[in-house]
Amino acid sequence: MRNIVYVAPFPMDATLRFARGLAGLHGVRLLGVMQQAPARDASPFDDVELVDDGLSSRAIAEACLKLQKNYGPLSRITGILEPLQVPLAEVRTLLNIEGPDPNTALLFRDKALMKDTFRAAGLPCARHKLCTAAQDGVDFARKVGLPVVLKPPAGAGCRSTWRIDELSSLAEAMRDINPTPQRPVLAEEFLRGREGSLEMVALAGQVVAHSLSRYLPSPLEVLRNPWMQWVCWLPRDLGGPEYRQVLALGQKVIDVLGLRDGIAHLEWFLRDDGSVAIGEVAARPPGGQLSLMTGIVHGADIYRTWARAVVDGEFDGPWRRQFSAGTAFLRGLGDGRVAGVDGLDLAWKEFGDMVVEAKMPRVGAAKGDSYEGDGYVVLKHEDEDRVRWGLKHAVETIRVRYA
Repeated sequence: MRNIVYVAPFPMDATLRFARGLAGLHGVRLLGVMQQAPARDASPFDDVELVDDGLSSRAIAEACLKLQKNYGPLSRITGILEPLQVPLAEVRTLLNIEGPDPNTALLFRDKALMKDTFRAAGLPCARHKLCTAAQDGVDFARKVGLPVVLKPPAGAGCRSTWRIDELSSLAEAMRDINPTPQRPVLAEEFLRGREGSLEMVALAGQVVAHSLSRYLPSPLEVLRNPWMQWVCWLPRDLGGPEYRQVLALGQKVIDVLGLRDGIAHLEWFLRDDGSVAIGEVAARPPGGQLSLMTGIVHGADIYRTWARAVVDGEFDGPWRRQFSAGTAFLRGLGDGRVAGVDGLDLAWKEFGDMVVEAKMPRVGAAKGDSYEGDGYVVLKHEDEDRVRWGLKHAVETIRVRYA
């Protein structure tokens, strides 16, 4: 029996899907380290050790030692959250458990270090500067031009990311942030063009399967424009020259960053001049329903795929891209709490046969502050044009009201 520890502070739905992927493997006893225990009727765990801080390497290590005392040697310690990757690597090193080490985890987690590594290897990415003083950001903007993007070096997604278009606004923002060597901020040139992601399954450092998505529009643009609703679309046909450029970067990134077994999530930009640049890369499956859709378009169980990679070092492939899929994320104008959702009957009448999964905004819930909004609709069809039409129709027809 292999003892697998899955670390997840809270039992969110997406988190538990990956836990079930682990629990379904042959000869696995699934042990959890969490801040909040999952409901018993939905729990895939054989046992859960509760901790006060699910992101603390010390707390995780102490919990793992207790589990090891009760059940014997641990085979793997893993988790899918971005802020967990370095703490998990530290615990693996402490307990001599196989998996990404702290140096590898830090390359993925520290975006300034990551981009330094890319540039040293000749891989295209945004010009950047790790600012340790307020003037650093202004000097950087004068060098690369405006707009620029400010973000924490260990950020995930774009909730803590700002695009700044004016030098005076940048100077004010840098004064407010007041970066120091102990608390720096990352400044990047703003990349223009189409944006999306590349998902890769790696075994022994080799990419054995990949998938690609498009962001319509970019998450950062959605956050800057309250009237926009984000769409993430997976085309069925990846044969275009623009996509081939992106796919060609995948193995190079895996080689440079050193991922052995698992799923990596690479965000890319196709610039207006036709060149491709790397945004960021994470050594984990993607969020935003992207994991679900990656499985959908290939007729695969993506949660089992990830589990097989990180635990067994195996892949049940090859993948064959059979469908297009997409998610329309739902939000409306205004502030407050969700008062109602309009247009559902019409939307379902038009594309109801394509709906794979949907989460409607909950009346009474506070308006979400992310680009993912307050709900979503996931669509699937063999015809990628029909999926794009359905996504457009969803964001134009379904309206969230707040009060």
